[in-house]
Amino acid sequence: MASSCGHSHGPGGPASAAPRASPAGVRWEVADIVRLHGEAYAQAHPLTPPERAVLDDIVRCRTPALGGHLERCDACGFERPAYNSCRNRHCPKCQTTAKLRWLAAREAELLPVPYFHLVFPLPHALNRLARANKKLLYDHLFGAAADTLKEFGADPEHHLGGTVGFTTILHTWDQLLRYHVHLHCLIPGGALSPDGSRWVSARENFLFPVKALSPVFRGKFVQRIEKSFAKGEFVFTGGAAPFATPDGFRRLIHQLHKTDWVVYAKPPFGGPNKVLDYLGRYTHRVAIANHRILNVQDGRVTFAWRDRRDHDRLKHCTLAAHEFLRRFLLHVLPRGYTRIRHFGFLANRRKGTGLARCRQLLGLCPEAPKLPEKTARELLLDRAGLDPSLCPACGRGTLHIIAELPRLGPLDDLLPSSILQSARHPP
Repeated sequence: MASSCGHSHGPGGPASAAPRASPAGVRWEVADIVRLHGEAYAQAHPLTPPERAVLDDIVRCRTPALGGHLERCDACGFERPAYNSCRNRHCPKCQTTAKLRWLAAREAELLPVPYFHLVFPLPHALNRLARANKKLLYDHLFGAAADTLKEFGADPEHHLGGTVGFTTILHTWDQLLRYHVHLHCLIPGGALSPDGSRWVSARENFLFPVKALSPVFRGKFVQRIEKSFAKGEFVFTGGAAPFATPDGFRRLIHQLHKTDWVVYAKPPFGGPNKVLDYLGRYTHRVAIANHRILNVQDGRVTFAWRDRRDHDRLKHCTLAAHEFLRRFLLHVLPRGYTRIRHFGFLANRRKGTGLARCRQLLGLCPEAPKLPEKTARELLLDRAGLDPSLCPACGRGTLHIIAELPRLGPLDDLLPSSILQSARHPP
């Protein structure tokens, strides 16, 4: 698992140990790494069905294997094939439209109050148990964080004394693709009073004392996993094997109690527009975006990352391709798992009453306006300023579908991309 990380051209000094440049014009993608190294990786490392499905989907995304249509410009006659996307939520190429559609639905639910951002991380001592029990551990993370926030919101000692509402987003990675399980929570600054008669505003620039949140969150999470152990709900495969016995699990619990669990808060947002901008960067993010991949050469992958502990300096990291794929697959979610959840007066079953009452108390119409359903093109145009139907050749005409392209089955190197050609025949 050889790897190296060095500085890129960021503040604080010149670049060091820079990777060899890619061939001119080449843009690498996760799909190219899977095409070049995925099968060898699968032969050396057993894959779960969800992991295999992710790799298969990514390598076929927007290729002839999934079919599509042929487009022609009505001004210059330019033609191009447009292939279908795989729609896998782990695919770096398939999140834009889903994100914009989700944001459009959330926009109508935003309240005219400051919003706060809290992060609930799990200590790395739980990583081995979490990898063997993803669904169960992630459920406990959602539950413990939600119970903690609802308890603090309801406690009048913490100023609000009512029902809070919040959206939670599960992330499992850090900038180097390592396993780092944490929950982002976005909370409107206030609460609905117990009798529903008042909106109780949070204090300016302060929601809850984070030092007080941390031990309560730890206690609720540990209590949950102790109950799961007593019920025999865990599996202890791979690195989790040492925790299978009562003594081994007790040692884990002891270590968790000795560890400081650090819930941290980011500065509050000034208003709904900034909240939407933030949500757009976090909700449908995947472990690594294609634009971060700098080079794939000689069985190694180089990608960009930002070092949060070093003033957000831009750096690069080079990993063996198999190690890159191993880290990427760490973040594959269980099938059907919901990684964005709403609680309190924002919970799906309470929006019709709780959120409506909050809106009314804040001087808004109780019912959020229903936005018309938009096509993918309309969403991209309205919210990202992009027009996918604009001809890339002349910049004037509009692309129209003139023919359907059938699926061609397994890709099997059909019409290899310029990236693959460059990789096989370097200049």
